[in-house]
Amino acid sequence: MTSCRGRICTHVWIKSLPIGDEMDKEQRPVTIVSSGYALQENSLYQTEPFGTLTLLRHLPDVSGWRIWECAAGNHLMADVLREAGARVLTSDIAVYDHPHDYMIDFLKDPAPLGRIDAIFTNPPYGASNLTARKFCERALERCAGWVAMLMTDGFDCGSTRTHLFRDNPRFHAKISFLDRLMWFPGPDAKTGTGDHAWFVWRPTSEECRPAQMYWASRADVARMEECA
Repeated sequence: MTSCRGRICTHVWIKSLPIGDEMDKEQRPVTIVSSGYALQENSLYQTEPFGTLTLLRHLPDVSGWRIWECAAGNHLMADVLREAGARVLTSDIAVYDHPHDYMIDFLKDPAPLGRIDAIFTNPPYGASNLTARKFCERALERCAGWVAMLMTDGFDCGSTRTHLFRDNPRFHAKISFLDRLMWFPGPDAKTGTGDHAWFVWRPTSEECRPAQMYWASRADVARMEECA
């Protein structure tokens, strides 16, 4: 079922259970297409502003929120969030061009950050997306507010992640990019070959309701910025 909600486009996800031959498909490993980029040390793939602005256009106003960017890299995402009025706390396992508020291994270390309203990040994916899955699980444990993870578009497929999506009452929305993202800023920037999406979980305080599907393009976000 599709509808217009003053954003871009929505599609209501209807929960279904695999049966028969579909159960066999559910158990098969999911193949992810190569991004076309060489592997970067510490998985430093920087989120261009278009990526973060797309997320913000599908959330409540983040002004005044305390947002933890837990794989902050060079702070490209954090900068956009700050421009939107958020109080952003940054952490990572390595320092690049900008110092972080905390040097924390998100999956292992305690978090001395106090109250957190949201966790937004583009996490390292790891082999078979295992690290990405662990980031999602840890974020949902650590934050009762909004959680958003930028992943490969097919990340919600596969039997090992149903607890994050199909069976998770907090799962709120998937925002798929119609345009490929650029991970390296500068004059030689180019898009990769992989498709990506934001996966968003709502606060525990909000009522359970069907997850939504959105699609976003550069042109869509540009029009929204002009009208803002």
